[in-house]
Amino acid sequence: MSPASGRARTGTVRTGRYPRAALFQCSFRYSWPSCLLVSRFGSAAKPCYSRSRAAAKAAHRETFARVSCMSASTTQNQRIAVIGLGSMGYGMATSLKRAGHTVTGCDVSADAVARFVKDGGAGAATPAEAAKGADIVVSVVVNAAQTETILFGKDGVAETLPKDSVFISSATMDPDVARRLAKQLEATGRHYLDAPISGGAQRAAQGELTILASGSAAAFAKARSALDAMAAKLYELGDAAGQGAAFKMINQLLAGVHIAAASEAMAFAAKQGLDIRKVYEVITASAGNSWMFENRMPHVLDGDYTPRSAVEIFVKDLGIIQDMARSARFPVPVSAAALQMFLMTSAAGMGRDDDASVARMYAQVTGVKLPGDK
Repeated sequence: MSPASGRARTGTVRTGRYPRAALFQCSFRYSWPSCLLVSRFGSAAKPCYSRSRAAAKAAHRETFARVSCMSASTTQNQRIAVIGLGSMGYGMATSLKRAGHTVTGCDVSADAVARFVKDGGAGAATPAEAAKGADIVVSVVVNAAQTETILFGKDGVAETLPKDSVFISSATMDPDVARRLAKQLEATGRHYLDAPISGGAQRAAQGELTILASGSAAAFAKARSALDAMAAKLYELGDAAGQGAAFKMINQLLAGVHIAAASEAMAFAAKQGLDIRKVYEVITASAGNSWMFENRMPHVLDGDYTPRSAVEIFVKDLGIIQDMARSARFPVPVSAAALQMFLMTSAAGMGRDDDASVARMYAQVTGVKLPGDK
């Protein structure tokens, strides 16, 4: 939070590629904000002044020129490295390439890098090689330990990333770790943007993620073109690393609890002898519905546990929440119970399967038959 403004940037949300507020602000030569009312979600009100028709035509010509200028600068080609070409990272790299940027991909899997090169990108064998000469590095790995290795380990980004470039960290991690990594990188003259993501592989490929970001104004400015290419919604949540991570952990608490509850409900319905497809139809039209129930339970109905998001993700994330809560002396019994369900599912050999496998774990311990059971 900026001391001068009190709450200047905290909570700002931008939607779409070119936020409408920016377009309208660019359109008129009058000062901001005295002659333009803009909502915090980017909806512009009518200018609070009147003009003659001739003046309006002149302003229209100027508007066209200025907006064209802004679009050109916003979409200018930048050199971007994407570290981690999994289901999310690959889609993000593709979205960046589609936006006109020069994108280099790097992954521990040589096959993933070869696939990206075949699709028109460039490839690198190490994070250091990928970051050499880059304006922006986007890190899309699983956890804080991998992020730290990518940054400061052997052949890490910090060895070659140019001064004044920005590192965008998308991993879900403890906010204290995000703050420590940011401080360490910023001491070397580079910028760090704490930017966890939400939305899944399909939205990553479409450039329609939700990004929960926090960092310095300079980090946001440097990262803007990449963020616009990857996100449909960008939440600017503070001027220091850690806030984005904290918001993401609240999301993960709810997501994990909702998946566990949905799995419990569906398995319990099967135990009652109910038609679980009809259960799905009824619940998705009722107050007990949740986004996770609606999104994950079709995997149970189809008996398809191909991982879209693996059980181990929530073992990790709900574990981080327990650590955070213990440090804060704050009770989180509901998420603690959900963590135990994911741990049991992982212990039963389903850790790498889809997180809806919690329903299978319930079925196994209660003798319930679900679709796909042999």
